[in-house]
Amino acid sequence: MTKKKILVTGGAGFIGGNFVQFMVEKYPHYDIYNLDLLTYAGDLTKHRDIEKKDNYHFIKADIVNSDEMTSLFEKEKFNYVIHFAAESHVDRSITDPNIFVQTNIVGTQALLNASKLIGISKFVHVSTDEVYGELDFNPSTFFTEDTPLQPNSPYSASKASSDLLVRAYYETYGLPINITRCSNNYGPYHFPEKLIPLTISRVLNDQKIPVYGDGENIRDWLHVYDHCAAIDLVLHEGVNGEIYNVGGHNERTNLEVVQTIIRALGKSNELIEFVTDRPGHDKRYAIDPSKLGELGWKPTYTFETGIIQTIQWYLDNQNWWKQIISGEYEGYFEKQYNL
Repeated sequence: MTKKKILVTGGAGFIGGNFVQFMVEKYPHYDIYNLDLLTYAGDLTKHRDIEKKDNYHFIKADIVNSDEMTSLFEKEKFNYVIHFAAESHVDRSITDPNIFVQTNIVGTQALLNASKLIGISKFVHVSTDEVYGELDFNPSTFFTEDTPLQPNSPYSASKASSDLLVRAYYETYGLPINITRCSNNYGPYHFPEKLIPLTISRVLNDQKIPVYGDGENIRDWLHVYDHCAAIDLVLHEGVNGEIYNVGGHNERTNLEVVQTIIRALGKSNELIEFVTDRPGHDKRYAIDPSKLGELGWKPTYTFETGIIQTIQWYLDNQNWWKQIISGEYEGYFEKQYNL
């Protein structure tokens, strides 16, 4: 029997990389194709344990190159596409929005065109809760799939735009799609510019930890392993054309997250350095995942268990993140936070 082919874009990144490992291990009867351009946040060392497996394949390519995507899809005849590939750091989008428009919008359209051409069975577009804008601090309010899109950063605007393109290809061309919108992920291989790994690395080096504004902005934290299971479920059970929110129901202020890590590593809150808030910084994100729950999904990690596991992973894998935060990244960090 011919193996089904699953293309995972952005499979050298944080969430996509964890998903590639998840799928290669869980589905030996699927051929998993990892497509990534290997930009600054792309890293293949995370796949050393699977790179020799018969059902794992790597393709270095740029999703923005429409001709290249068309040729690739015509050659390989993928059955499914799971689209993670995106520029994702809000701070970088504020500094230079152009690459976000190219990768997140133009790149998504190139993939949609190629998918339509060969008639794929499912296109799963992985998006973010940031497309909904911000919530107030009322703990009873949550984002649902019907919440209007009101993005407030160039990053979230580019993701909202790609969401609408994906929806349009379903409505206009009948392309079988799902859109997932997740809350903040954390876990192994999280790139060190994001809050949790940034804090861990800074605490371990006894360096100041930058916290925007007063630190009271709230995020809903989702362990990346729970997110992988959710996307797998949507791929196989999601109703065509539907959107599914993926949230962990683990709300914490940014300050609480930082203090939790400091406490777990036995250091002092004196490491915290409050810095000028970033423009358009959303107050709160919180997701109602009950629609996905109807398919049988629920998170298995609490924040308390997940953050300890994540901290331990960074303690055990210091070589991985130390090589990333040296050199060019160090200069970016100093420029971004004035530390």
